[in-house]
Amino acid sequence: MNDLIGTLRTFARLFEDLEIPYAIMGGWAVRVYALPRPTYDVDFTITIDRARLPELYAAAEEAGFTLPEQYRSGWVDSVAGMPLVKFRLYLESRGIDIDIFLAESEYQSELMQRRVQHQVGGEAAWFVTAEDLILLKLIAGRTRDRADIDDLLLARSELDEPYLRHWAEMLGVEKQLDEVLAARE
Repeated sequence: MNDLIGTLRTFARLFEDLEIPYAIMGGWAVRVYALPRPTYDVDFTITIDRARLPELYAAAEEAGFTLPEQYRSGWVDSVAGMPLVKFRLYLESRGIDIDIFLAESEYQSELMQRRVQHQVGGEAAWFVTAEDLILLKLIAGRTRDRADIDDLLLARSELDEPYLRHWAEMLGVEKQLDEVLAARE
């Protein structure tokens, strides 16, 4: 777990040094808002002009992370319609994946405006809100994501439901949100 915290801290500092707004999401955000659970990667959303990606790539590689070659040529992956670049840290017995989503949609811009600071490993870092974490988990739609949402709803009595409903409709996950909120009652 210390390798993951170190990776998270390294990237958070790297983003801050490069003045790139970021927000931690995924399993690390679940740990902040709900029951801690094992996680084996680090997920971020960042606001960056694609012209600055080579600068980010160089800084991450200088810090010891590897970047798949196809990203150097300008290719950007996509997951659930959200642009993504990936890094990896190779350790003695395993690798740590770092997924970095590029905030290029209206929703992702809103997510970045709403980000909040929490402590992780004794340092302040930016995280997506609990509402945005729920929406991101609904978009991903995996079994693990549904379990995370259930844990979030159990741990958080107060949520901005109008915000959730607005973006769930815009993102096409309104039915899934209705299902998880109905199960809460």
